[in-house]
Amino acid sequence: MAQWGAIFSIIAAFGGAALFASVHKIEEGHTGVYYRGGALLTATSGPGFHLMLPFITIYKSVQTTLQTDEVKNVPCGTSGGVMIYFDRIEVVNYLVPSAVYDIVRNFTADYDKALIFNKVHHELNQFCSVHSLQEVYIGLFDQIDENLKLTLQEDLTSMAPGLIIQAVRVTKPNIPESIRRNYELMESEKTKLLISQQTQKVVEKEAETERIKAVIEAEKVAQVSEIKFGQKVMEKETERKISEIEDGAFLARQRARADAEFYTAQRAAEANKMKLTPEYLQLMKYKAISANSKIYFGSDIPQMFVDSGSASASIKASAAMDIVGEQILDVD
Repeated sequence: MAQWGAIFSIIAAFGGAALFASVHKIEEGHTGVYYRGGALLTATSGPGFHLMLPFITIYKSVQTTLQTDEVKNVPCGTSGGVMIYFDRIEVVNYLVPSAVYDIVRNFTADYDKALIFNKVHHELNQFCSVHSLQEVYIGLFDQIDENLKLTLQEDLTSMAPGLIIQAVRVTKPNIPESIRRNYELMESEKTKLLISQQTQKVVEKEAETERIKAVIEAEKVAQVSEIKFGQKVMEKETERKISEIEDGAFLARQRARADAEFYTAQRAAEANKMKLTPEYLQLMKYKAISANSKIYFGSDIPQMFVDSGSASASIKASAAMDIVGEQILDVD
């Protein structure tokens, strides 16, 4: 009886061990691949618990999410024969789940060693061999990561479809100490040059600002002068118009006065014309004669006599009055 109990215990222990060995877990973001007797099985599994034949079947979990592979201490010889070292090159990549089986079958579960690590060494040495130290260390350093990414992805697209390179980050390479000091000195001089250029730009900017201020001030003075000139022109124009108005008014007054005087003289002439009748002239003649101081009358004197002085003047006045009267009558 005790023998059967021992056998049962052994069978139970073996069954428990077999059950424990057959149950396995695949983490999220991974895909399980299986080997039986060293041969890769076509079946794959996703995240979760799974069963497999114990002791003869093994599995490996392959990551299919974004991961970063670090390639360290990569030697690189430039075209000038200088040996430099890249401390760390980071390759960010991910594997498409549907491509896991083909890539593992062709490159094993450690596919990144053959497809990424070895390729980075090869491509980086290809780049360095055709460029000088100046280009690798300074001139083209900013292009190394992008060129490396494009080259890796181009090869992977043909060799291992489904493996995607997301990004490549390259650290500054280590160069010989003597060369590094020269580069540091060169960078120091370049910094001084940049500082002097920036200082020159500042001075030029300040000069430009002063010039703009001077131009603005000159434009302001010119505008003020133009405004004042316009004001003076307007004032002179106003004065001219006022003078024209005053001259017009004065001319109108003078014309009115002349017209009035002309009208007065015309009316006086018309009045005199109306007076200068033969009867009126005869009357005036007699008034002039009567104004003489002496007049002599006598029966023996057939005509009127006056003394020599006053008579001569009276005769002349009478003759003049007759002539004026006749001319006036002729005019009528």
